[in-house]
Amino acid sequence: MNHQSRSRSHISCPVAMALILMLALVPQSRGQQPSASLSVSANEKPYLVEWVYKVKWGHAGEFWQIFKKYQIAILNREKELGYITSYTVYRPGLHTGEDTRWEFRIVITYKDLASSGHGPEVAKQVFPDRAAFKREENRRWELTEAHYDLPIRVIDPNGDGEE
Repeated sequence: MNHQSRSRSHISCPVAMALILMLALVPQSRGQQPSASLSVSANEKPYLVEWVYKVKWGHAGEFWQIFKKYQIAILNREKELGYITSYTVYRPGLHTGEDTRWEFRIVITYKDLASSGHGPEVAKQVFPDRAAFKREENRRWELTEAHYDLPIRVIDPNGDGEE
């Protein structure tokens, strides 16, 4: 009997070790964060930017035609190349006061921060006639009263206000 119990303990010890090793390799419960090495760095996160344009009264149509011809074409190409994951163009639904008026807002989601820097090179590829590009883009800027680019950070609404 004593011999039998020793033999079982010799067999169960390697089995137990194998079982422990297998359990250690199985991911923990769903919903838990994988190891830190798999976390996304700040440079790999999507990067959002909002472009806002206030256009001279009566010139929104002309501005839009130029913007669409050049900037939308460049955004579309950047999307095809994978630099941009999406973008949305907004127009106001009602009027506001002059100090807060805007005509166009474009919210762009770049794949990551590094992807946001490819616009000039893509513009050269899409519009090789640089003189025409510069002339029409200059006209668009003449029609622009105010403009700003605003990087946007997404935060957890239930968190501490940080990313």
